[in-house]
Amino acid sequence: MSVLRIDKWLWYARFFKSRTLAGKLCGSNKLRLNSQLIGKPHATLKVGDVLTFPKEKEIRVIKVLTLGTRRGPASEAITLYEDLEPPVRRSRAEAAKTPMAGSREPGSGRPTKADRRAIDKLQNPET
Repeated sequence: MSVLRIDKWLWYARFFKSRTLAGKLCGSNKLRLNSQLIGKPHATLKVGDVLTFPKEKEIRVIKVLTLGTRRGPASEAITLYEDLEPPVRRSRAEAAKTPMAGSREPGSGRPTKADRRAIDKLQNPET
């Protein structure tokens, strides 16, 4: 097998929990294959291709090493690709610690009407 569907490979490599989620990313025009936008999940992938896509508030840059034949364990999945991202990256624990806009301290109670309006303005600035 020299080519494989992109959605299937993303699922094999365990970037997504289901093939449906992988297909949704492919159909959303947010996935790049060798710097070209891909709009369909049935686009084919070859060894040596470079994928660029958003995942968990980060941009992932992945080089395909092998295509794989099944969705195996995580130890098998990491052999399918090489991560081309710079090594200096915030850990997921650090990213989780940074407060989000509109977040509140635990135990501070229910927001008042004015607080809710301020939170809504932060989340939807165009309204």
